[in-house]
Amino acid sequence: MRLPDEPEPSFQINIVPMIDVIFAILTFFIMSTLFLTRSEGLPVNLPNATTSEMQTETQIVITIDKSGALSLNRDPVQLEALVADVQAQVLTGKQPVVVINADESVAHGKVITVMDRLRAIKGARLAIATQQP
Repeated sequence: MRLPDEPEPSFQINIVPMIDVIFAILTFFIMSTLFLTRSEGLPVNLPNATTSEMQTETQIVITIDKSGALSLNRDPVQLEALVADVQAQVLTGKQPVVVINADESVAHGKVITVMDRLRAIKGARLAIATQQP
């Protein structure tokens, strides 16, 4: 029981638990958005194409960056070893699509050289990565 001359206790709102919950939710959203993007190859400036289609099959991604360096599924590779590596993956029987992910500033001849070597592999299906404008 309270005496009449005692001051009334002031009300306090403790916001620390609310801040903890907000930061937990913010962390969840940040982490979940990182997994929403799917990047198969290295980042390059893809050319635009209005008729491009999304491929849903198993993909082998070959990236040609603006300096002309080759990468197979994000691993650097030389042109000679590229053919053997792709052929080994095609022979597994999954019939993957070989996607050429070339920067738009790469010389046309470099892309054609890679495509020509890949077309010699029996069972390899080629595609060129683009982005819709």
